[in-house]
Amino acid sequence: MIENTIRTCFPIAAAAVAEKAEEINKLNVFPVPDGDTGTNMSLTLNSVAKELAALPEDADMKAVAGAITHGSLMGARGNSGVITSQILRGLSEGLVDAKSPVSASDVAAAFRRSVKVAFQAVRKPVEGTILTVLRDISTRADACEKERCTLQETLDAIVVEAYQSVARTPDLLPVLKENGVVDSGAFGFAIFIENFVAAVLGRETAAPEIAATFESTGDAKDEALSRVRIEANDDWEGSEYRYCNEFLFKAEKPFDEDEALAHLATLGDCELVVGAYPDFKVHVHSNEPNRVLEYMLQFGQVYEVFIHNMDMESHDRTAKIHADEDAAAEEAAAPPKPLGFVAVAAGSGEAEILKSLGVDVVVSGGQTMNPSTADLLSAVEQVNAESVVILPNNSNIRMAAEAAASACSDRRVVVLPTRSVPQAFSALFSVMPDSELDDVIDDMREAIASVRDGEVTHAVRDSAAADGSPIHDGDVMGIICDSIEVVGSDVAEVTLECIRRMQEEGEGDSCTILAGADMPDEEFEKIVSAIEEENPDLEVDAHRGEQPLYPIIFSIE
Repeated sequence: MIENTIRTCFPIAAAAVAEKAEEINKLNVFPVPDGDTGTNMSLTLNSVAKELAALPEDADMKAVAGAITHGSLMGARGNSGVITSQILRGLSEGLVDAKSPVSASDVAAAFRRSVKVAFQAVRKPVEGTILTVLRDISTRADACEKERCTLQETLDAIVVEAYQSVARTPDLLPVLKENGVVDSGAFGFAIFIENFVAAVLGRETAAPEIAATFESTGDAKDEALSRVRIEANDDWEGSEYRYCNEFLFKAEKPFDEDEALAHLATLGDCELVVGAYPDFKVHVHSNEPNRVLEYMLQFGQVYEVFIHNMDMESHDRTAKIHADEDAAAEEAAAPPKPLGFVAVAAGSGEAEILKSLGVDVVVSGGQTMNPSTADLLSAVEQVNAESVVILPNNSNIRMAAEAAASACSDRRVVVLPTRSVPQAFSALFSVMPDSELDDVIDDMREAIASVRDGEVTHAVRDSAAADGSPIHDGDVMGIICDSIEVVGSDVAEVTLECIRRMQEEGEGDSCTILAGADMPDEEFEKIVSAIEEENPDLEVDAHRGEQPLYPIIFSIE
């Protein structure tokens, strides 16, 4: 069912944008260089993910569309967030009447509706922004519909178009070309589309192979990224207005939205009034926040008011970029250390633990959003070390890691075949200071050999477990060492059953367990307590991994 697919895949795509938020922030120079586009888009998407998670299990597509519309409106932050909310509103409205299985025509209709809603919300659309990318995607979807493409061909095509359109943004908006960047909001939107499509299609990588009629997503993405050159912007430019004013508004009587927008335009720019009576989101850049609030108060109540000083935010952005440049220069000037580490992680909690264990560079990735060879090669090049060990932490990333290692000619690079983050933890714990590389690799291999890992996730399509028993869309799956061994309906029960089977096979002494991004603390604590109660001799080490897609990841050794 389309509603279940959206509820499963949306959080994955939202998490991918969150992982790239700081990178998107640094690209942000339009309409002002305040460096918050990635943060604002991520907050908006996360608000939707939370509202979707709160829906009852039997919610239909109409309820899902309502949650997307309401969640994005309530959570929209900044110009980029408000526009993103309208894009999502249009897409969800366009899919309300779609029947399963979804077709290329349904996708094209959804994007046509999104273009209409989003462009209506912006009084003065600017070429070379997220709106341009949205329109280009819609045009490509229409072409796919006319060519009678399959759903997979259509989804692949719109991902390619998203990145190709992002790569064209500097040619359409002079301020982007002057600063050597692509549009930040457009780039964030392409990341969202890419990872949503990968999750829908159940791919292990977010860079699919496209039918011969389409260019590869990888090529399109590389083209977009090749046009990214983050530079500091030391001058406040782009707007004569200093304050970003945004707030929720509940109208107490009908008012003329067009008239309100026209008046707000006399107080500033980037004015937006979106929503439907009585609930609205208001956004405007102005030097007089008080006049903005006073005007809207005559029609109703304002709440959740955010007033940002964009001048100060711009200076913060510039300071961060200079600090990064200084740190990179200092790192380059220091003599290389004997050994460095690169690891892949899907969640912020996982990344923090890996760094605490000595990893120099953490690459964002995991199921459905695997990093490319170029991503891993770039990470290796950032490590100032004579030798580097790559921990892919996923079987599907190993080939890309091997390719990155073979491409390095200035140092020795070894790939340790870790298939999970908990395996990487154990491997890193085994590293002895001042050891030779070959001895380090031997110790790390011995460490991961003693680790049995497990994952708990939800099925996104009908399938079968290792013993042949059926798996239905929405079922909870327990995966032990890459094999689906347990199927159920409850995350806690499936987790406990996986640990029971692993302990029966060979009793372990310790269990490392990581909570996913959508796992509430209280529920996680209950699972940990249940494991400890059932296994009193098992030492449980619990952490927030914040990984998407998998509510629980664990290992026993």
